[in-house]
Amino acid sequence: MKFSIDRDDLLKPLQLVSGAVERRHNLPILANLLVEVSNHSLKFTGTDLEVELVGSAALEGDVQEGRTTVPAKKLLDIVKSLPEQSDVKIEQQDNKWLLRCGRSRFTLATLPAEEYPNVESFQPNIEFTIKQGTLKSLIDATQFSMANQDVRYYLNGLLFETEGNVLRAVATDGHRLALSHRMIEGALPENQVIVPRKGVVELARLLEADEQEITIAIGDNAIRATTSVAVLTSKLVDGRFPDYRRVLPKGGDKIVLASRNALRQALLRASILSNEKFRGVRVQLENALLKITANNPEQEEAEEIIDVEYNGEPLEIGFNVSYLLDVLNSLKTDDVRITLSDGNSSALIENHQEEDSMYVVMPMRL
Repeated sequence: MKFSIDRDDLLKPLQLVSGAVERRHNLPILANLLVEVSNHSLKFTGTDLEVELVGSAALEGDVQEGRTTVPAKKLLDIVKSLPEQSDVKIEQQDNKWLLRCGRSRFTLATLPAEEYPNVESFQPNIEFTIKQGTLKSLIDATQFSMANQDVRYYLNGLLFETEGNVLRAVATDGHRLALSHRMIEGALPENQVIVPRKGVVELARLLEADEQEITIAIGDNAIRATTSVAVLTSKLVDGRFPDYRRVLPKGGDKIVLASRNALRQALLRASILSNEKFRGVRVQLENALLKITANNPEQEEAEEIIDVEYNGEPLEIGFNVSYLLDVLNSLKTDDVRITLSDGNSSALIENHQEEDSMYVVMPMRL
């Protein structure tokens, strides 16, 4: 193997695939990247056996083909530290990888490419293309509600649901739920898959060019996303996602319209003096006013009052302030609509105009 490449062209696919590499793994080769040079193309593959990422770059000039594996973190740190737009020369010598740039010279140990694990063959049942910006907005609108290391492993991921020309994403950790959908071209069969947290995070990192398309292929036990520069394959979570439709509150008769930014700023200020462990705030509603109070074990207290559109009966309800702020940060419109029924029932929070996203936040006893 022998080739030359611009440092910046080398860094981009390297950064892309390094996210899949698991540093604390009992298989030493999984700390490495698979490097393949053929047909004037350089290809890097990184995997932790759950998620696989492949990134590529074009090569020019004199190229000798070959395959090997090199330590991912060391190579990334080296290339990051090289001067921008410098020329990098790489060659394989026996079981060593030699990298030269100007007066710098690095020798890295390699492991045989034949030992690198292969992701199982992939047979898609459903395939569609979507604008990267559209998919990114769908993930951003929901992923913050995923559970983290919950024993109910099916909550540690994002549900993707296809139905006709709708692609839906749902996430819940048992205390809150985020639901959003986007329209796509063509009709798709009804299907649900759960993509694990790491797969979701790496998929979001791929989505850099809003106007370019990404192809999504869904199989029985894996999902594959393909862009012009990368391919991500992630195993799916084997489990049944809860029926999110049953969680959506129905029959709420108390509707609050509020300025998203005014509410967000008031909650942010009140949260400073909330209990650091439980993060609870009390929300009180009466004619055209919303009052937020927070206190903590040191007997400190915060009070915020904002004007809202509300003409129902007085109501008092407690919430985890972090959950409310996550929702308000992900909504993009000027005004939000909050639907409530009583102090013990979940709140439904939506954009006031567009109805592409819905958020459910369970109340807290304070």
